[in-house]
Amino acid sequence: MIRINLLPHRELKRKALQKQFLILAGIVGAIGLLIVWGGHNMIADQVDYQNTRNQYLNDQIVVLDKQIEEIREIKMQTQELLARKGVVETLQSSRAEVVHLLDQLVRLLPDGVYLQSVKQEGYSINLVGYAQSNAWVSTLMRNLESSQWLESPVLIEIKAVTVNNTRLNEFNLNIRLTQSSTGDADEDFMNMEG
Repeated sequence: MIRINLLPHRELKRKALQKQFLILAGIVGAIGLLIVWGGHNMIADQVDYQNTRNQYLNDQIVVLDKQIEEIREIKMQTQELLARKGVVETLQSSRAEVVHLLDQLVRLLPDGVYLQSVKQEGYSINLVGYAQSNAWVSTLMRNLESSQWLESPVLIEIKAVTVNNTRLNEFNLNIRLTQSSTGDADEDFMNMEG
C-alpha cells in the first residue's frame, strides 16, 4: 500500500525553517550582544587606563612645575649672590686705590696749590682748588702726568678769584686712575699690611 501524506509538509518545513531561523537569529543576536558588551568593556578599560595615565602625567607635571619654580628661585639667588660677589670683588680690588690716590695727591701737590674738593666717580677724579699762579697749576698737571697711579690730567677751568683779600686762581681739573695699576695696588696694599 502506498502512503500518502495529506498533512501540509511544506508548511511544516516552513515552520521548522522559521523555528531554526529564530533560534539562529537568537544565537547570533546573543553573540552580537556578547561581542558588543565585550568591546564596550574593553574600550571602557582602555579609557580608564588612559585616564589613569593622564592623571599620573598631570600629577608629575605639577611636581615638575614646582621643581622648575624652585630652580628659577635658585637661579635668581645664584645671580644675586654672583652680583654681591662681584661688588665685593670690585671693592676688594679698589680698596687700595683711595690710599694711593691720597698719597699721590699729597706727594704731587706743589707748595702754592691748595685743594678745595676731590670727587671720584669710578676711575675719574675731579679736583677743585686754588693756586697762587697759573704756573703752579701747570706744575701740578705735570706732576700728575708723571705719576704711575694717575693719568690724563685735563684742565676744565681756571679763573681769578679773591679769597680773604688774596688774589688766587681757582682751578677745576679732571684726572683718571690708571686701570692697569689696580692689580699692582692690591699687591702693594697687601705688602703694606703684611
